[in-house]
Amino acid sequence: MSAVASKVINFRAPAAKQALIDHAVEVSGMNRTEFILDAVCEKAREVLADQTHFALNRQALQRFNALLDAPLADNAAIRRLLATPAPWER
Repeated sequence: MSAVASKVINFRAPAAKQALIDHAVEVSGMNRTEFILDAVCEKAREVLADQTHFALNRQALQRFNALLDAPLADNAAIRRLLATPAPWER
């Protein structure tokens, strides 16, 4: 882990789930804490990325809308990507 751990998270798990986790830990070569933190953080990022409802105050909403309405900056990499035929079109 890159950051120094400073908080404790305790939870209970059924024996079958603990056994499953411990088996995966053995296979992965990580310790249980690293394995669980990695898995939970991956799931957290997935949940947050799938979020479709955002609550914004008036000022943040105006800024968001201005960004959406602003013209795109010229981006050569995007132009090349969009000009490249898809593999199934070649």
